[in-house]
Amino acid sequence: MKSVKKLASALILTALALSMYAAEKIEIIGAGASFPAPLVTAMADQYRNLTNGRVTVNYQSIGSGGGIRQFGEQTIMFGMTEAYLKDDVIAEVEKKTGGQAFNMPITLADVVVGYNLPGVKEGLVFNGEVLAEIYLGKITKWNDKKIQDLNKTVKIPAMPITVAHRSDGSGTTNIWTSYLSKVNKEWAEKIGSATSVNWPLGIGGKGNEGVSGVVMNTPGAIGYMSFSYALLNKITYGYVINKSGNTIKPSFAATSEAANIALPEDTRIIFTDTPAKTGYPIAGFTWMLVYENLEKNKAIKSKTEAEELIKFLIWTITDGQNLSEKLGYAKLPAAAVEKNKAMIRQLKWNKEEIGKKILG
Repeated sequence: MKSVKKLASALILTALALSMYAAEKIEIIGAGASFPAPLVTAMADQYRNLTNGRVTVNYQSIGSGGGIRQFGEQTIMFGMTEAYLKDDVIAEVEKKTGGQAFNMPITLADVVVGYNLPGVKEGLVFNGEVLAEIYLGKITKWNDKKIQDLNKTVKIPAMPITVAHRSDGSGTTNIWTSYLSKVNKEWAEKIGSATSVNWPLGIGGKGNEGVSGVVMNTPGAIGYMSFSYALLNKITYGYVINKSGNTIKPSFAATSEAANIALPEDTRIIFTDTPAKTGYPIAGFTWMLVYENLEKNKAIKSKTEAEELIKFLIWTITDGQNLSEKLGYAKLPAAAVEKNKAMIRQLKWNKEEIGKKILG
């Protein structure tokens, strides 16, 4: 009888242990670009609901520079950036971990020209020359002839222009300054393109949130920001003349056209000054940064955490993409999804190909 009771007790304990394991809560920690923050936050909320609260994704919007830094310091499970990792950073990761640092495209969106100009609605037209000269401090009034010539039917007030830019390391800045460098020789030579540059003038704001705040609260202000932030904050934004001479309104279709032309070459490309006839000229990917050898990332404490990170990543590039257009982002092109899947299949835990096992 005692043996039967012992067996029953053992079975109960085993069942309890299994139920506790099944209910184990996992926190996936990420940080980086503010550009995709509204989308990643929405994805996190929906994914938590899908897992009945078992998996929580904690994403901190600290800018691409911060995401790259913390990825290298291994204080996060994944980073986010609009600036593709530089070759020397990738080489350093390979040296430290014995594996690759993957840049996985998660979303793409436009960087738009937001402005606060009383009496002027959406659709003020800009070109590369005008935007570069505004940010160089050469055009200082809204009714400057170069702006007025692009908007002949618009009554533009004679207000001084207040330039807003990012104060932190930013992939959005990288996209913006890459565009200005392509369309303006002086900008390319004096300022250049990077996640952080020496601005000739202007007010700095931290994150897309900060720049959006400057524009919303400052009559006469102009600033660059993710399309999603302009939509969420109801900021008036302009249209941009592209390389083909066409005036393009930011849209999912315009972004996707630019992406589909560029993708056969390399997902690291930023679609500045795109050759696509109806493509929006200031756009780019946001990448998720993940170590190939997940056990080498000190932020990931167990195989279970590594597996849950992979499952979340797979969901973000598949079903999670359904959230994109609601928040001002374009869905990933099929070519980008396939590139991601190829990288996911290479993810490992102590040489075990867990990415391939989970994805199939």
